[in-house]
Amino acid sequence: MSQNPINLVVRFLLELAALACLAYWGWTQHTGILGYLLAIGLPLLASILWATFAVPGDRSRSGGAPVPVPGILRLVLELVIFGSAAWCLADAGQALRANIFSLVVLVHYAVSYDRVLWLLKK
Repeated sequence: MSQNPINLVVRFLLELAALACLAYWGWTQHTGILGYLLAIGLPLLASILWATFAVPGDRSRSGGAPVPVPGILRLVLELVIFGSAAWCLADAGQALRANIFSLVVLVHYAVSYDRVLWLLKK
């Protein structure tokens, strides 16, 4: 499984953007303390899940796996987080940004086909 440094940077930026999308949605949905809790809690939950459940030996993630999971489960987790981020943008009235984000995610996974195939075999 080869990892192009540019693709790894894109992946990292997508991860950060997904967290920002979740925070933005939480912030726009409620006022007061609930808005703060969602804006902080949703990205925190997503980042905990992202960092905790991993496939041992995944070089795109430093190879460590605090909680080892099968590749298909990791792929589903990534797609759920990215999909949730796109949905959050769309639901918050940012349809164009949601579409652009989704397109970049799809292109990223297409370029990372070797990693996707590796995950499906693990």
